[in-house]
Amino acid sequence: MSAAYLIALLVSLAGMVLLDVRHRLFLGRDPLRATIVLAAGTVFFLLWDIAGIGLGIFFRDDGEFATGILLAPELPLEEPIFLLFLCQLTMVLVCGAEKMLAARRRDDA
Repeated sequence: MSAAYLIALLVSLAGMVLLDVRHRLFLGRDPLRATIVLAAGTVFFLLWDIAGIGLGIFFRDDGEFATGILLAPELPLEEPIFLLFLCQLTMVLVCGAEKMLAARRRDDA
């Protein structure tokens, strides 16, 4: 039982948020809307996980780096943090790509 995975997720999430705010990509551009989108995405994927657990599709791995703390049967503490990170990463990539393409269009014009 270890908290290494949870700590790595939290550090990665913090780094992604700092990058986001610094470059005004998603949370840095409109914090209220971004928070609503992140919450909705995280809840959607949590419900997806719960459905998969209920259908016997998803199982928890007894990894040596996980805390071993369960929020529900087969749903480790790290899962919602990972899903939040996944949603944040996706939105930063999308908003960053949009910003880069807009800059390229301005340079071409």
